[in-house]
Amino acid sequence: MKFLIAGFGSIGRRHFRNLISLGEKDILFLRSNQSNLPDEEIAAYPVYTDIESALAQTPDAVIVSNPSSLHLDIAIPAAESGCDILIEKPLSNNRKKMPQFVESVRENGSKVLVGFQFRYHPAFIRIRELLADGIIGRILSVRAQWGEYLPDWHPWEDYRKSYSAQDSLGGGVILTLCHPFDYLRWLIGEVEGLWAFSGKLGDLDLHVEDTAEIGIIFSNGAFGSLHLSYNQKPPTHRVEIVGTAGTITWDDNSGVTSLYQSAVGDWQKTSPSADFVRNDLFQAQMRHFLAVIQGESIPACTLEDGIKALDLALAAKQSAASGRLIHL
Repeated sequence: MKFLIAGFGSIGRRHFRNLISLGEKDILFLRSNQSNLPDEEIAAYPVYTDIESALAQTPDAVIVSNPSSLHLDIAIPAAESGCDILIEKPLSNNRKKMPQFVESVRENGSKVLVGFQFRYHPAFIRIRELLADGIIGRILSVRAQWGEYLPDWHPWEDYRKSYSAQDSLGGGVILTLCHPFDYLRWLIGEVEGLWAFSGKLGDLDLHVEDTAEIGIIFSNGAFGSLHLSYNQKPPTHRVEIVGTAGTITWDDNSGVTSLYQSAVGDWQKTSPSADFVRNDLFQAQMRHFLAVIQGESIPACTLEDGIKALDLALAAKQSAASGRLIHL
């Protein structure tokens, strides 16, 4: 199979390395040549600077890993060419071109996988199974917290020049750390409405929101809260789900998933395998994408899923700007 990777930032490089590790060799790149990463490792691969020339090489699949605001500028012509697509999250920073993308996918039969890699996390897969089995009863509430210190995120670049810090590229903490909008839907269910506060609260030199507090009302009646931050040291990512018959927690720093069942009266803890690393999620995602291309699997995170996650992020931004509860 032939792959076109659009963008060679940190995620584009990760996808490239994972393709190579999985035995794929026919790879070309679409680049603006504005990445801060050294490009010696891709020196032997064809590089194009416009999408028309790149698609003229007839790739089977396109991996969209450029800045969020530019995703659909690549994804739409890729779909029009009939390519299968792995598109990074969020799908965009607005919905303006989304109908065109959806229609192009429908008309040309492209298979689309959205890059929410937490769907491949062993802990999240296990939590979803536990919830489906009703192990903690009816879900009452969920609390998620994800905080990073932005200057430490990509130490090879000036954080102020990263896409995460630029509104025009789809930056800001709500869109950049949007994974919980997907995995909370996946674990808990559809969202009925949300409210949000957001702002620049820290001392970082930014012109986007660095902190957000979001309240969620799920269609099944459960309440949720989500805290996102660019200012947190040390980084923290945790989830707590409370039900009528117990509680489930997950902490990324320790990797431990904990289950408390009222009937048992004690915590049961599950640790990740000793060799688990973060890239395992991206490796699993890429293996799945290869299976999707070959018709052996259907996308685990569909275009519809990606649109719903984007809608939640945009609703949070709308609520923070208007001070109103947003109904979905």
